[in-house]
Amino acid sequence: MLHQLKGRFGAPVAMAIVGLVGIWLVVMVVLPQWQMIAYSFHPNLLPAEIGGPKDHWSLTNYATLFDNRIHLAIFFKTLWSSVLVTGLTLLVSYPIAYYLAKVATPGQAALCLLLLVIPFWINEILRTFSWFILLAFRGPLNELLLALGLIDRPIRFLSGDGGVLVGMVYAYILFMVFPLYNAIESLDGNQIRAARDLGAGSVRTHWRVVIPHAKPGIATGCIMTFMLAAGSYAVPALLGSPGSRWFTQIIYNWFFEGGDWNQGAAYAFLLLVLCIGFMSLVMRLFKVGLADIAR
Repeated sequence: MLHQLKGRFGAPVAMAIVGLVGIWLVVMVVLPQWQMIAYSFHPNLLPAEIGGPKDHWSLTNYATLFDNRIHLAIFFKTLWSSVLVTGLTLLVSYPIAYYLAKVATPGQAALCLLLLVIPFWINEILRTFSWFILLAFRGPLNELLLALGLIDRPIRFLSGDGGVLVGMVYAYILFMVFPLYNAIESLDGNQIRAARDLGAGSVRTHWRVVIPHAKPGIATGCIMTFMLAAGSYAVPALLGSPGSRWFTQIIYNWFFEGGDWNQGAAYAFLLLVLCIGFMSLVMRLFKVGLADIAR
């Protein structure tokens, strides 16, 4: 990378770019994460006790999660639900990405991309509130279904995890569509036509030609969607019921309601480890490396 930057901009500019990127990574990524890890291994003490005999490294904050069955259940539920959100987003996004890359004309693709992007000019909380209104017990969706005679009584869409799943799929669809679109667009259309000329149907063509080529895009989209879903707070807080809490809500409670930053840091670090583990699993499953994902 440094060699390419030198060839394009010259050595001084290349070194300046690399240096600024390095400073940004250290200040914005490495130091905050290190601070969080350091907090997680220390007990929650009064300011006067910090640095005293009680201020020592321990695993007590981490043991709290495994001793609390409710929090542990919410942790695993967040894991499973984030995987489900990722799978649903992939199912919704793949046809859209393929249509944009290989079927739509340039004008149609531009219009579809504009329609996808425009709603995201609005703040995420406002978009989530719009889903809250749509899915409300007496909201437009229930009124439409009642008017069409499809249901005889309103459905409580927000009583479980259904509203959260819908809201998250919508909130993070662009993070799946664009990597898929970039990967599928680079596929030579002659390969698709050759597969069809050889007798392959649509399903077989996608399974044997398109999807293998799009593996880096699928991996990138899945990683981004999972990490955003697992770390989401606004969507489950607004669209979830009391029985559908997310692990991020527990972390928020430790930080801002319980005032225990050390315990909150331990929970946040465990969530980070979970996301890194999922990223490694996806890369191994799709047999791609960081260089493939970064294309």
